[in-house]
Amino acid sequence: MKGVVKLFKVKKAIFQIGFLVAGVVMLCYGAMRGEADTVLSKAIRLCLECIGIG
Repeated sequence: MKGVVKLFKVKKAIFQIGFLVAGVVMLCYGAMRGEADTVLSKAIRLCLECIGIG
């Protein structure tokens, strides 16, 4: 039973590392495309609309 638990923990760690790497790659790709500027401008516009200024 302990071998099964250890194998599960190893698989879980591998998946977590894989998802972390995939997230970092996607974040870098989006930043290189200039998506951060787009998201920031939309967030500012939305915030100003919510408080009634824009």
